[in-house]
Amino acid sequence: MNRSFVIDTTKSPYARLKTIPISSVKVSGFWGKRIITLHDVTLPEQYRLLEETQRFYNFRRAAGKVEGDYYGFFFNDTDVYKWQEAVSFSFASYGRDENLEKILDQTIEEVAEAQDEDGYLDAYFTFERKRYRWTNLKDMHELYCAGHLIQAGIAHHRSTGKDTLLDIAKRFADHIDHVFGSDKKEGTCGHPEIEMALVELYRETGDKRYLNLAKFFIDERGRGLIGGETYHIDHKPFRELTEIIGHAVRALYLNCGATDLYLDTGEKELMEALERLWKNFVERKMYITGGAGARHEGEAFGEEYELPNITAYAETCAAIGSFMWNFRMLLAKGERRFADIMEQTLYNGLLSGISLNGKEYFYVNPLEDNGEHRRKPWFACACCPPNIARLIASIPGYFYTTSEEGIWVHLYGENEAKIPWGDKEIRLIERTNYPWGGNIEFEIKAEGEYKIFLRIPSWAKGYTIKINGNHLNTKEIKNGYIEIENQWNEGDKINLRLPMEIEIIESHPKVKDNIGKVTIKRGPIIYCMEQVGNSWGDPRYMEISEYNLKAELSEILGGIVTIKGKGKIVNRRIWENNLYLPKEEVERNKKEVEFIAIPYYAWANREKGPMTVWIRKG
Repeated sequence: MNRSFVIDTTKSPYARLKTIPISSVKVSGFWGKRIITLHDVTLPEQYRLLEETQRFYNFRRAAGKVEGDYYGFFFNDTDVYKWQEAVSFSFASYGRDENLEKILDQTIEEVAEAQDEDGYLDAYFTFERKRYRWTNLKDMHELYCAGHLIQAGIAHHRSTGKDTLLDIAKRFADHIDHVFGSDKKEGTCGHPEIEMALVELYRETGDKRYLNLAKFFIDERGRGLIGGETYHIDHKPFRELTEIIGHAVRALYLNCGATDLYLDTGEKELMEALERLWKNFVERKMYITGGAGARHEGEAFGEEYELPNITAYAETCAAIGSFMWNFRMLLAKGERRFADIMEQTLYNGLLSGISLNGKEYFYVNPLEDNGEHRRKPWFACACCPPNIARLIASIPGYFYTTSEEGIWVHLYGENEAKIPWGDKEIRLIERTNYPWGGNIEFEIKAEGEYKIFLRIPSWAKGYTIKINGNHLNTKEIKNGYIEIENQWNEGDKINLRLPMEIEIIESHPKVKDNIGKVTIKRGPIIYCMEQVGNSWGDPRYMEISEYNLKAELSEILGGIVTIKGKGKIVNRRIWENNLYLPKEEVERNKKEVEFIAIPYYAWANREKGPMTVWIRKG
């Protein structure tokens, strides 16, 4: 049986839902295009850039194959590991590629050659820096690098059946277990990541040492061993946390690890803390795009309701962290609220992190811009590009899960699935043009008696379900899912219709930047306005008071649904020599204009110009 899981909860006793392999779902449509672009463009281009920016050189240097200085940030190993993980996942979602696999095998060999005899592996801490190993856990990311190596090794093993990278990862994990523990060295990493990696290594190997080590690192946090700062989420023990705070990616990765630990231990205190943190994040600190992290300073969460637009940080890696955490919470609870946040983040603040051509990236994802913020092909700190690559490569693994009762559908999109369930394989064909349309058809290709759970998104204002053309009688939604129990025959069809109405959204009045403003939402998509396509001028100065809006399918930007409507804009000449003017004069100088809004994820893919998500109310 193929085991290309993103994470494997099939044996996790406290997982309400069980994951399925990535390769069980072949996506087409919206996500199929992105899987193809990832394979054809993104992964080869990232390999070229990893070579060009000396990431692989650092491993060759550590192996003694080349001479010279270490290049770049001390955590640059992780860019290689995330790329290796992305390639491995792409073999499951796209298919094996002989040429790409040859390149991957070569890079794994170079990583192996850089590993010390005792299992330690970090290209930065070689030669003259060996004596500094494990001396500065707060700043130097050794355990963070190890975590990404472990995840890459597991992904590679699951997707190819090869042990080469996994063996390297296990040797390093065994070294870490030899060094750290309650009766050994104290400490935890300044950048969480190792925790979820170790839990997954336990799931892959069955060796409980790795689970215990993950728990150890979570338990060590909050004791002041790495400075006691909120930035590192070291200011109090994890189980006492009430507010999501500090460096956004660190906080969200830590929550992923703690949720993983819960799924395999069932510790009540962990889940209580996770629920508090989730509520604080979603209700007080999350952008409408799903973005996380308000401040450039410290790449951090701000105060409650501190959600500026033009200065938003909203790092792409933080959106990925939120998506991964909400998936783990969904596995634990089986509740729609987590899948809703996954979808909101995925189609907006996460997908905005990569260009439509698959070659450029946002590190920061503001919700308003003067036209100067553009995606770049790479960064000195290049955490986001390979991170979004591994996420897109693994997308099919998030669509469905299973339970003892049957099949759960969380994300919608065109695909064909062969879902392992007990001793059966449940085959489904999903036909839809989601996220642009809400008509979804499932064709059943496997006979038998089982339940199908369909998520009814919280944005859906009503829904209809038909089975073989007959309306489903039950309207009861449990935890956000419609439960359909049936004796299925091959060829049976389920038709789900989710009306995709255009919604006008306001934010909490404590969000200062959004007072007197609204944004446009349709289905899971948040919209913005760019100056390009709106010849009348800067959309930041337009206002709308009438909401007679129209959705239109367009071929621009890779094929999207645009929103068209009318608004008013002031003739800006009246402000050239004035700082203040009477309201009556301003009103006299307004003119009506027609506007076009596009999905936020697609902005900055054309010529430069101002952009805004939040629009003034007239």
